[in-house]
Amino acid sequence: MQGRGFRQDRIWLLAGTGEGPQLAAALERHGWRVSVSVVTAAAACAYSELDLDQINVGALQGPEDITAALKADLPFRCVVDATHPFACQISADLQRACAAAGQPLLRFERSLERGDKGCLLNQWGDLAQADIHGRSLFLAIGGRHLSMAHAVARAAGAEVFARCLPSATGLRLALAAGLPPDHLAVLRPLQGAEPGSIERALCRRWGITTVLCRQSGGVTERLWRRVSDELNLDLLLLRRPAPPAGVETVDCEADLLRCLSGPSSSPLQSTHD
Repeated sequence: MQGRGFRQDRIWLLAGTGEGPQLAAALERHGWRVSVSVVTAAAACAYSELDLDQINVGALQGPEDITAALKADLPFRCVVDATHPFACQISADLQRACAAAGQPLLRFERSLERGDKGCLLNQWGDLAQADIHGRSLFLAIGGRHLSMAHAVARAAGAEVFARCLPSATGLRLALAAGLPPDHLAVLRPLQGAEPGSIERALCRRWGITTVLCRQSGGVTERLWRRVSDELNLDLLLLRRPAPPAGVETVDCEADLLRCLSGPSSSPLQSTHD
């Protein structure tokens, strides 16, 4: 355990999944001073009970923003990239900025879900080769990808339905994708008294035969695996992108803490090494 008086006992945690608050709490329990960055004010609410050094709200705009933040707050023992598995741009920007600054960087990524169900797609275009002609397809994906996935699925002959977040941005992205309003559900994932109850009801109402979600791990992927099993639906999964090259990656809290608690030269290295 690092003492609170140690000069480099500070961690910068960039969080983009539900595991963020749990990781921040574990770091605090082990004596680390933690600064957290999240994209939205709603995400920041989950950290309200923690004794953080600081919490920053808002998207970081490229390596320059990250470099400025590092210079303002150095030294950090480590920057921990716990952003969403599909948030490729911020992970690449972190790798570049930390490498240039000689700042140690560690990637925390959810472990892959295990199971026989699900056909993996390497890219959105692979949807055109999937067996979806004449099928009712539910797009359970991020709003930024709705337009592309909808266009490919429609061209492949599927009737397409989707959900979007109850926000101005979420609704704008969904409508811009060309989805008819009656093919769109505005909701937060896992809403309802029983997790998955709304998703099941939507699949039954729309006669869904196929679900497309991302191989992001966590509760959302597990939910769609369970719903697909229960309703005998075909499940398509967009393959998770690989993390940036040269960045050490861990997939559990214990390994994260072990890396951070070891000597600064081993196993955690500067991204220059």
